[in-house]
Amino acid sequence: MQPMTTETLLQFAPRGTLMIQGTTSDAGKSTLVAGLCRLARRGGMRVAPFKPQNMALNSAVTVDGGEIGRAQALQAIAAGVDAEIDFNPVLLKPTSDRGAQVIIHGRAHANLDARAYHAYKTIAFDAVLASYARLQQRFDAIVVEGAGSPAEVNLRDRDIANMGFAERVDCPVVLVADIDRGGVFAHLLGTLACLSETERARIRGFVINRFRGDISLLQPGLDWLEAQTGKPVLGVVPYLHGLTLDAEDMLPSQLHTRGESAEGLKVIVPALPRISNHTDFDALRAHPQVDFSYVRAGTAPPAADLIVLPGSKSVQRDLAWLRENGWDRAIERHLRYGGKVLGICGGMQMLGRTVDDPQGFEGPAGCVNGLGLLDLDTTLTADKLLDNATGRLTLGTGTGPAPVRGYEIHMGRTTGAALARPAVMLDGARPDGAISADNQIAATYLHGIFDTPEACAALLEWAGLRDAEALDYPALREASLDRLADTLGQALDLDAIGSMFA
Repeated sequence: MQPMTTETLLQFAPRGTLMIQGTTSDAGKSTLVAGLCRLARRGGMRVAPFKPQNMALNSAVTVDGGEIGRAQALQAIAAGVDAEIDFNPVLLKPTSDRGAQVIIHGRAHANLDARAYHAYKTIAFDAVLASYARLQQRFDAIVVEGAGSPAEVNLRDRDIANMGFAERVDCPVVLVADIDRGGVFAHLLGTLACLSETERARIRGFVINRFRGDISLLQPGLDWLEAQTGKPVLGVVPYLHGLTLDAEDMLPSQLHTRGESAEGLKVIVPALPRISNHTDFDALRAHPQVDFSYVRAGTAPPAADLIVLPGSKSVQRDLAWLRENGWDRAIERHLRYGGKVLGICGGMQMLGRTVDDPQGFEGPAGCVNGLGLLDLDTTLTADKLLDNATGRLTLGTGTGPAPVRGYEIHMGRTTGAALARPAVMLDGARPDGAISADNQIAATYLHGIFDTPEACAALLEWAGLRDAEALDYPALREASLDRLADTLGQALDLDAIGSMFA
């Protein structure tokens, strides 16, 4: 394949729809869609990302006041458009191993177990098709992301996420596989073998992702694959180290990151079983002055300057997990030695006196004791607050009130005397969160609080870091999207892919 010039990249101007499916979860579907959206944007196209059904605990608030998967919000940034509910009409947020909160067109519909949701899919599919039809009216191109793998034959009946959608709207499919896992040719051939004849015909080519090494050594395998399947390999994408992109759901494989500074701030976060919106910490993981760690079950919480309690899809259950793993005692010891604690969303609720779920929205109905570190009480309610917000931190640092931008996604309503000392004053003079009288504990409902450069620096200084740098996380993300697009432009046959849109 000939290297592509900038002039050639600008000729990637697809019209119509193309679906990206994967041989496995985390094969690279989300990243490939984001990169293609950025390339189409460069080509002057009005392009939309689309994922019919997503299952993820990382979500975002849209410009039209709904909730979608975080990956589709990232893809919208790549496409240069505002995130909207039609980009991800069905979002499933797991509440247990067998159940999930079902969000349709940005709003929570019900909590359903797997069997009940399977029966509900015919209704959910109507929402998917309505969103897709609206996007077709407004965009030149739509890049669709599948979910998991189309080879999950047990889920073929009433499928709305992969081939069920592709067959219904008659769109072509590109299949991506992760060579870094090993067995890439088996993954591709095995996936084809699990499909029906019409579904196999719908796959127009393959993309191999996360390749390391000398591609000439891979070429015999590529030739064999094309001979076996009669389908082209559209490109081999190299392993891209250091991309700063929002994760769809799973915690990063690298749980510990250390900045370049030898005198950095040590931050730890418990890896809660139902952790949500852990993208809150991407800016800290990228910060050159921060030594950051997620701490898994069975590992004693290490000494740190700052402990952050993250969001949770099931606060009561994750509170029990914290106690089982000794975090309650570790936090009390941490505070005795002068450390700082920050709670975000569900983490804020955990810091209070009680968390009451009278109707069982996140698990068994009932009230449990929180950590009792802030004079707060939370009651979970049916209505979910979704809001994009701006404001200023009220933390006492030498830099003064720092501007902050973020979003709220929560069902709880919190009351208590601690709210008289808010951590954030949102625009419109709406107070949010709390700061303890001794200035050691802060809490907020605002996700994305570290993404604003000034707010990130102010929070790190509050936690004890001198001369904290103002890391511009959104700029890092933009640079990563451009780097991704540049790499795809070199690695993929964009002429062939562009011609596949239908």
